[in-house]
Amino acid sequence: MTSQRQPLHEWTIDPERAVALQKSLAPRIECQDRISNVEHIAGVDIGFEDRGETTRAVIVVMRWPSLEIVERVLHRTPTRMPYIPGLLSFRELPAALEAFEQLTVTPDLLMVDGMGIAHPRRLGIAAHLGLWLDIPAIGVGKSRLCGQHDEVPEARGSWVPLTHRNETIGGVLRTRERVKPLYISTGHRLSLESSIEWVMQCLTRYKLPEPTRQADRLASRRTAETRRPEGDAAPGQESLSLE
Repeated sequence: MTSQRQPLHEWTIDPERAVALQKSLAPRIECQDRISNVEHIAGVDIGFEDRGETTRAVIVVMRWPSLEIVERVLHRTPTRMPYIPGLLSFRELPAALEAFEQLTVTPDLLMVDGMGIAHPRRLGIAAHLGLWLDIPAIGVGKSRLCGQHDEVPEARGSWVPLTHRNETIGGVLRTRERVKPLYISTGHRLSLESSIEWVMQCLTRYKLPEPTRQADRLASRRTAETRRPEGDAAPGQESLSLE
């Protein structure tokens, strides 16, 4: 997958500049539906290894509506930025974008393990990635970053608004009974209601929608199999495409 769009910004910047960029980019996020026919959905999971020295990005592309896996990519690269609260996308996205370059199938919808606009400056990782690629995107968070909400009813599919500074920034969705809810938010080119509907349609018998569940599963399995022994040379840049 090769993007022809101009990059939004550089990645090697100081925290003050990163905050300013978030504030300037956030108004460009589209929170209304602008999505064409969906043939492929990608689940995106980004994490860290080697005590944070290595960033690991996983993308799993699934055919819609069968949810059959058609492509998987795992990509590792040296981490470029330290952990700074609220600026996680600047730390994680370079690896994700390099992983997207490995794809042969262009997804029509992204489900990202993380936040969309449910972020103090309305530019979480799903929103940042969706805007960069100009692909409809949904943030699927396991925990709350900011905002308040009422108790979520126990019935599967129930949800309540997540609000912050008198603004609805997401929905807290019960995907299974007696299981903690997920924090769903618009990433780009989707309304909150459509984002929740897509998540519900991608559920099987698990808490997570299949795209992000499979990405998380691949990340966990490959980490266990390939983590380098203590004291080995730094990994540099490594890419794996798994058929």
